[in-house]
This record gives sequence, C-alpha cells and structure tokens, in this order.
Amino acid sequence: MVPSRLLLLPRLLRWPSLTRAYSAAGGNPAMEKPVGAAIRAKLQEALQPVHLEVIDDSHMHAVPRGSETHFRVVVASPSFEGLSLIHRHRLVNDILQEELAGPVHALSIQAKTPQQWKKNPALGQSPPCLGGSKHDPHMASKMGTRE
Repeated sequence: MVPSRLLLLPRLLRWPSLTRAYSAAGGNPAMEKPVGAAIRAKLQEALQPVHLEVIDDSHMHAVPRGSETHFRVVVASPSFEGLSLIHRHRLVNDILQEELAGPVHALSIQAKTPQQWKKNPALGQSPPCLGGSKHDPHMASKMGTRE
C-alpha cells in the first residue's frame, strides 16, 4: 500500500526545474551539471529526504567527456517507511522517469529510511566499468580517443 502523501507525486514532478538545485546534505549544487541538478531537485521536492547524495559516475564509463549518463543516488527519506526495497526503487524511478527516458543510461539507488541511514550511513560503491563498447573502434572515434 502506497502512503496517500505519495499520490501527489505526479503534481509535484511538474514543478522542479533544471536550474533549481539544492542539497539536503549541504553539498555544493552550484557545481552540478544540469542532469545531476534536475535529479537532485526532483528527489528533494518529492521525498523531502534527511540525506541526499547525487553522484555522477559517468567519468568511469565509456562515454564522451562531460556526459551525464551514469548516476548513483543515496537517499534517506521518511517517505520510504513501510515500503519494500523494490517499491522504494520504483518510487525513485517514477520520480526520475524523464531523466531515465533521456540522458540517464544507468542509475544506482540506495534508498533507506532515516533510521536505516542513521544505523548504517555507508555508501555502496559502483562496480567498475567492464569496458563494453570502449574497445569498439567506432565508439573510440566518437569519443575522440584512440586505442
């Protein structure tokens, strides 16, 4: 059962913009690029987290320099109370559906309740990139690199 306060999400998701970014954790949103800022703003608005980190891991993958395609999100929110892990992930995916349909290729989610975060504030690590198309000569030319 989804809490009634989450039924307002479709209305809330129309409000955040790419230019409005702020951090529940006190980070420096001024240094964020547009996609990361949009992710942060939407999660902040919809979930009112006690802790939020948006980590751009794109540089670890075979993408052109400056890409915003691979993200890690660590979010602790009272909105997750009573929800299973799969429902927490679905909620985050629903909030970020526009980004996932467009520029974001991969999203790793750590979704905790405030109590879980307080008990274990450890951050999971992203797995290393296995190369994928990194060794494809056509991709190398698109990225401006040579093997």
